[in-house]
Amino acid sequence: MANETLTNIAKELSDLDKKHYLHPLTPPKLQYEQGPPIIVSEGKGVRVKDVNGGTYIDGMSMLWNVNLGHGQEELGEAAKEQMTKLAFSSSFNGYSHEPAIRLAEKITTLTPGDLNVVFFTSGGSEANDTAFKLARYYWKQKGQPNRKKIISLSRSYHGVAQGATSATGIKEFNSIVSSKAPDFLHAEPHLLECERGDRDNKNYDKSVRGIVEQEGAENIAAIILEPIMGAGGLMIPPEGYLQALRDLCDEKEILMITDEIICGFGRTGEQFGIDNWNVVPDMLTFAKGITSGYIPLGGVVMREKIRDQFVETDDVLFHGFTYSGHPTSCAVALKNLEILERDNVLENVKKMEEVFKAELKKLEENHPHVTKTRAIGLLGAFELYEDRENEKQFDPEVGAAFQVVNECFDRKLILRFINWNGSNIVAIAPPLIVNEEEMKEIFSIIDEALTVFEISLK
Repeated sequence: MANETLTNIAKELSDLDKKHYLHPLTPPKLQYEQGPPIIVSEGKGVRVKDVNGGTYIDGMSMLWNVNLGHGQEELGEAAKEQMTKLAFSSSFNGYSHEPAIRLAEKITTLTPGDLNVVFFTSGGSEANDTAFKLARYYWKQKGQPNRKKIISLSRSYHGVAQGATSATGIKEFNSIVSSKAPDFLHAEPHLLECERGDRDNKNYDKSVRGIVEQEGAENIAAIILEPIMGAGGLMIPPEGYLQALRDLCDEKEILMITDEIICGFGRTGEQFGIDNWNVVPDMLTFAKGITSGYIPLGGVVMREKIRDQFVETDDVLFHGFTYSGHPTSCAVALKNLEILERDNVLENVKKMEEVFKAELKKLEENHPHVTKTRAIGLLGAFELYEDRENEKQFDPEVGAAFQVVNECFDRKLILRFINWNGSNIVAIAPPLIVNEEEMKEIFSIIDEALTVFEISLK
């Protein structure tokens, strides 16, 4: 009887979902016809349950954001306490409140260099749009209003607001709109020698440095990049690349923005992805892991020199969001950061990184189509090739990564596939609290899914 009740509830919710809920990043027709593949009801640690009672391992931290795992009661209590005391207060007109002040100060103890000033937003897309606007405003205040162009990288993902969409280097995100924001340029990623000044390289004109020279540094406000590309395929830069871009920005007096929305707050084993290369940007955007996804919050951290330029005028800073510095979000973020430190979560990430890499290596040894395994912290991936020795990709109709991820889902493991120009990438990013037993369980399921996929090819 209990199972019948669950089935009835699941069907009711699915029917209502199809009728009333337009989902993001989902084929609307498929959603309308079939409904949701899973309706999540609760979570604990690295696992979630659906409304039918099935239990899944969350191998993606949902959207790379549930860093502390599901069901952290302390975060719920922090929200309840703050809501009871002061659920909301504006930050406009200079109004302030303790959670935002304390969180801003706390963040600046974690960021590198003199990234000491915080502007809060509701999420990552807003954070990147804010960074673009503040970068341009900075140059305007310095008497260089022509510096308005933003350079980002192909394969990059920076969000879905107008500016963030235009900066995103994944064409599918731009195809939905009939026009984009002006003054956004895209460079090919990870061209290390080009960024170091090798003009004889055949790809030089496509590099950041090449584009700066073509456009004129006097017209460039900033470059933005993810330290490790997420949605673009878990692309880790070659050693020296980020320093080369930092050197280029210093040479040409261009602002460097790092998008830490996925990498920030421990995902890579360091506080921020950029810390793996000891590079200090001029602005750093964050969201996701700042609250472990328990409540929306994002922001920009900037160097003092940028804020100092703003305070030289009496003008109002005509930019802000209703929920900038939301008290409850800030209170949850403070508790989240407290738990990360108290429970030595970054130390766990570094330990699990070794397990992660060892398990990826086993996949490559045991499965002939697995190649290009990579991981940094708890952010990793592998690729599938029909012939890995000759880097021959699968025919797109095979949908190799899609098949493997679906086989994992059937075995109660949630992962993500990424297709880029015919590539088949399987992304893995479990919560930062994952333990060795859970990591091996994840890879046992992947191993089984790959075996089933290989049999299907015969």
